[in-house]
Amino acid sequence: MSSIFGRVISSASALACRNNPNELDAEFFEEEPGEEIESAPPLKIGQERVINKKTQLRKKLLKLGLGWDSPEFGDEVTLHYMGTLLDGTKFDSSRDGGGEPLSFKLGHDKYLEGLNDGIITMKKGEVSLFTLPFDSCNGSNINGKEIPPNSDIQYEVELVSWITVVDICKDGGIIKRILEKSERNEQPGDLDDVLVKYHVMLDDGSVVAETPEEGVEFQINDGHFCPAFPKAIKTMKRGERVNLLVQAQYAFGEKGRDANHGFPAIPSNSTLTVDLELISIKHVIDLTGDSKVIKKILKEGEGSHTADEGTPVTVRYTAKLEDNTVFEKKGLDGDLPLEFVTDEEQVIAGLDLAAATMKKGELSIVTVKPDYGFGSTEVKKDLAIVPPCSTVIYEVEMVDFTKAKAPREMNNREKIETAEKKKEEGNTLFKSGKYQKASRRYDKVVQSGHRLPAVDYITVDGTFWDDEQQHVDSLRVLCWLNHAACSLKLNNYPEAIELCSKRQKVEKAEVEERSEVAQKEIEQAAGSLGGADVEQTMNVSAPPQCIS
Repeated sequence: MSSIFGRVISSASALACRNNPNELDAEFFEEEPGEEIESAPPLKIGQERVINKKTQLRKKLLKLGLGWDSPEFGDEVTLHYMGTLLDGTKFDSSRDGGGEPLSFKLGHDKYLEGLNDGIITMKKGEVSLFTLPFDSCNGSNINGKEIPPNSDIQYEVELVSWITVVDICKDGGIIKRILEKSERNEQPGDLDDVLVKYHVMLDDGSVVAETPEEGVEFQINDGHFCPAFPKAIKTMKRGERVNLLVQAQYAFGEKGRDANHGFPAIPSNSTLTVDLELISIKHVIDLTGDSKVIKKILKEGEGSHTADEGTPVTVRYTAKLEDNTVFEKKGLDGDLPLEFVTDEEQVIAGLDLAAATMKKGELSIVTVKPDYGFGSTEVKKDLAIVPPCSTVIYEVEMVDFTKAKAPREMNNREKIETAEKKKEEGNTLFKSGKYQKASRRYDKVVQSGHRLPAVDYITVDGTFWDDEQQHVDSLRVLCWLNHAACSLKLNNYPEAIELCSKRQKVEKAEVEERSEVAQKEIEQAAGSLGGADVEQTMNVSAPPQCIS
């Protein structure tokens, strides 16, 4: 078969080489570059058009395929074909004698080489007729049929299926063939726990590792079995099933592996074949960025909305120490669930942070280090004492929360009233020395820095009536300056300078005078970036020119 289709020469493959130089054989680089593939609306049945201007490859749709996906260069395609001259003379067919469909690696092998640019436009089950200029092979003999000079040839192609092939490390060390795709757009991260099933074989077919029927669970960062596993699993979606070809450098290398758990040894420098399925993912989120509050999601919640900051929530939980001593329960064993407002310091900071990220119905395990827990003090709780400097663990379920109106759901009056309230909350927090929390309140009024707040009540892109605009402009400037004062207290001088510069875009006389002093102080800080000078200028208390 290869000898037949290797004679169908087309420079169409050069385009694939130019766009995918790391994925195709070096010999294809000898082809002439510069093809241009036609981009046009999908064909209807019976329609025909040129799909490659350089090679003049034409495609006529005979039968629609399924779905929207198409194969890519490097994928393993399986198809039926029939080759004919324009007068209908057949010179080859995969169906002759009850033949099996042809399978080959698209763009790598010589099979149907001139049709590569056509096959990548096809859907599963589609049947199309391709017409290919045969200039390079005029006068050739294919399968006993003489191809007359200056003759075009045609291939009727049915795309049966294809397997997506991925070179995970771009060095041929881990080749992934996707046997069963997942409809979910969900992949694991480094901290996540995954449940997988696998079957590992040597080249001779001997099984050297296998999971029990229920699979095995582990954290991606911890690794499992061999170095290839975490690398491959991070590229998979939940429910995906793949076949891996793992070279020795990503398996057990020169050392190999001794026999264990009833499975034979893995010899030195062995290549492994792995059938691997990703059954489930438990997402793990570092809520503080320093691993001091870690949330592992055991059960996904409903919808897309989370509780967010400043939201009344209802939760039930079991709280315990690292030795599994339970010190508190809420909403269990006939007890009422706990109700509190997030970001109001009504519970420990770690539980507060976690609740603000949860969806209704979500069940998570939250591990809280002392900095975000009970600190260095001993605390007596309902069921046990929490010793000083204890890491605590909450298994918490978000029963319900009252979601505040989003800005897009408010009229202008509601936006302004809510913005005023958030500003006053920020001022109160500032005067209590809680600068980080205060800055988040100002962020909710109007986007202040590089952060992306969940809400932005009087965004600079908002539209207000003339009689509202002056008040809105004044409120924006005050929040920018108040946030700048928070940034100074947190020694974030560049952010403070940027925030104060925003007021120059709002030229309103009634706020100009109030911001001049603050601007002078910020510029002084910009000149030296000296913490001591800024503290002396701003003093320890809230500057009256800013916090208002």
